Amino acid sequence: MTFDPLRCAEATCQAAVVLGATLLPAAWQTLDSGLAAVLAGMFLVISAAIYALHAVTFDSFRLTGRSRPADFRSRQP
Repeated sequence: MTFDPLRCAEATCQAAVVLGATLLPAAWQTLDSGLAAVLAGMFLVISAAIYALHAVTFDSFRLTGRSRPADFRSRQP
């Protein structure tokens, strides 16, 4: 698996939306250097997790050839 810059950009934007929508409004009043470091660490962890999830999911779809939702229906003999 190679590094995909577009997938990384997507994961970074999604992590920013998650943190911006949930944590930043609550922490804005008490934002200091310690809390900023914690938020930066959480941003990196969430970005990496989203990147890994997308990489595993989409590479699996590409390798197995599953691209249509109909492939996930249970098939009866």
